[in-house]
Amino acid sequence: MAGSDPVEWYYVGVDVGTASVRAALVTREGQVKTTAEEMVTIWKPHSDHYVQSSTDIWAKCCSTVRKVTQGVQRNQVRGVGFDATCSLVVLDQNFQPVAVNQDGEAERNVVMWMDHRAAEQAARITSTGHRVLSRVGGVMSPEMQPPKLLWLKENLRATCWRDAAHFLDLPDFLSWKATASLARSLCTVVCKWTYCPTEKWDTSFWTAIGLEDLLENDHSKIGSVTCCPGSPVGEGLTQEAAAELGLDTGTAVGASLIDAHAGGLGVIGADVRGFSLPCEDQPITSRMAMICGTSSCHMAISQGPLFVPGVWGPYLSGMVPELWLNEGGQSATGRLIDHVVKGHVAYPQLQEQAVKGGEHIYSYLNRHLSSMAKDLGAPLELLASSLHVWPDFHGNRSPLADPTLRGAVVGLPLSQTLDDLALLYLATVQALALGTQHILEAMTQAGHDITTLFLCGGLSKNPLYVQIHANATGLPLVLPAQTEAVLVGAAVLGACASHDYSSILEAMEKMAKVGKVVQPDHELWR
Repeated sequence: MAGSDPVEWYYVGVDVGTASVRAALVTREGQVKTTAEEMVTIWKPHSDHYVQSSTDIWAKCCSTVRKVTQGVQRNQVRGVGFDATCSLVVLDQNFQPVAVNQDGEAERNVVMWMDHRAAEQAARITSTGHRVLSRVGGVMSPEMQPPKLLWLKENLRATCWRDAAHFLDLPDFLSWKATASLARSLCTVVCKWTYCPTEKWDTSFWTAIGLEDLLENDHSKIGSVTCCPGSPVGEGLTQEAAAELGLDTGTAVGASLIDAHAGGLGVIGADVRGFSLPCEDQPITSRMAMICGTSSCHMAISQGPLFVPGVWGPYLSGMVPELWLNEGGQSATGRLIDHVVKGHVAYPQLQEQAVKGGEHIYSYLNRHLSSMAKDLGAPLELLASSLHVWPDFHGNRSPLADPTLRGAVVGLPLSQTLDDLALLYLATVQALALGTQHILEAMTQAGHDITTLFLCGGLSKNPLYVQIHANATGLPLVLPAQTEAVLVGAAVLGACASHDYSSILEAMEKMAKVGKVVQPDHELWR
């Protein structure tokens, strides 16, 4: 075990988010030693089309890993774990990229998670009423892979569909690049492809939706072999991948996770003793992980399957092996806040004031709202009481499960001052928090008993966003000691694959740490 070895052992976590690749060197205790980040390219060839390049993404994975490991010996790195957005990667029989748009640019071979081109196909799949839909809240989302695959078949039959030999979720593409193993993580295929660990692929589903050709050769195009998150993939790093990453051949690689699920691993299993939380001495099923960044995911786990209308799951071993996962979500959160703030007429004035004070724009807005509340002698929470935002600008993922919904703002005045911008920002954050409460209510009605929220991701660094979520839900919120909880979650996968920990649960408890607890303002609940 690492604890008795005088040489420090490390794990590398790699997180491929919407707009960037990040890597971290993480200790056995879950401390992040170094991080690196590189931006990746996003193309938007048409409305609702978002495309990336797997070649570009892998190159950024390699460069960031080399950066974070340059200060340690290769043999000190015991394992590597990858997480990524649930985007769809298309490769031909020679594992070369295949274009996913009419432009024919082969390098642009990734249909991004937020690509909604397949909304019509998703609606058709929902209309089949097939039994697998019970595991996705009854409604097929255009952010899942079956409708995207159907769109490719119907719109690019003579090019992409003809040439494609491998369809992989982006997390599985990364583990394949690292190990040459095509084994799929249960996280990806269960959560985004309708796979069931006990029943395998449901051939009647793929036939019913017109994708029976994916059943050929033991489902080789979509995955014949699966494994639990964190289990060792292949023989570890191949010689080629090791050279590209700057690590030793054979270094353990853990079966990957979707990025939000890695965030869940990085926070939900933390040892909470000494913080007087209602989840102390309770099963891990009393906790919900909320990963809030560009979009947000709400992860709740249970001992048995719970069916929540409008919420994805239940997924067996979707995040924690042998436990069932329900996954709520909001398709645009950080992205919505940016959209609302940066599209306002007063945004240039906000930028000017923030730069003058040496602050981030959201730190300035938070402080500005506090000043407005003080001047008016009113609680900050009530400043936007006459302004109402419906936050589904990119559809509603949960619990209404309606991608056609659009956002609305009610109560706008004729003025467009910096004060007006601050109030619109506040109302948007409050709307997102009430969306989280709506998801919690749906989960509770279905049998979940959630007493504590565990937050991570970019928005968890915004104190106003965090406090308003505590106030809206009436629950304590736990923030991680390491702000890069998603990277810690990815590193947990590498630690498990190396067998330095006996299980995901053990690794989570040892590597995830509580940083701060935010309590709801109980005055608002009187």
